Amino acid sequence: MLTALAIATGLLLTGCSGVGTALTLGDLKITSSQVLTSVDTILEERAKVDTTQMQLETGEALIRNQLQFQLLILGFDAIAKELKIEITNSQVESRRASIVTDVGGEDSLPNALVQASIAPADLNPYLRATLITEQLAKALTATGVAEADVQLRVQELFVAKVNELKVIVNPRYGKWDATTAQVVAGDVASDVVTPSNE
Repeated sequence: MLTALAIATGLLLTGCSGVGTALTLGDLKITSSQVLTSVDTILEERAKVDTTQMQLETGEALIRNQLQFQLLILGFDAIAKELKIEITNSQVESRRASIVTDVGGEDSLPNALVQASIAPADLNPYLRATLITEQLAKALTATGVAEADVQLRVQELFVAKVNELKVIVNPRYGKWDATTAQVVAGDVASDVVTPSNE
């Protein structure tokens, strides 16, 4: 369940500046500070659990991962506003409680978040985006879209929306692939800042 949004991501990423804007989506901005805070928190949380059996992204890939993650949240939120999909706090809390049960209790949640590369502060926005994708899936199914095609159609909605709003990526983080709606590794190899506590 914690990897549900991977349907639209291909979660990848690249280099970083500590200040300024990492990405803009229309009038919305994802700051470098926002991305690096998530990365630093994830690295701090990794130090608290046994990660020897986990395959975890590091360095530029982790930074790109978190930028794509933040973009997913903004993109699905934009879709929800356009389609008037409302997700309440109680729905988010209910889903969080369900996740806690699924992973074996509150004490097991940090380990699950580390494995999913989700900072604790990003969990609720992630759950909100997950609930939005589920509402989209239900709506598509109701219009006759085959269950096997729903995931692809949700991804297509995301791609269309973020490209409509226009994405601009700071070259230090990579470049924008409008076809897949992903931030991919760019050609800039200099001035890349790696999280200091990695």
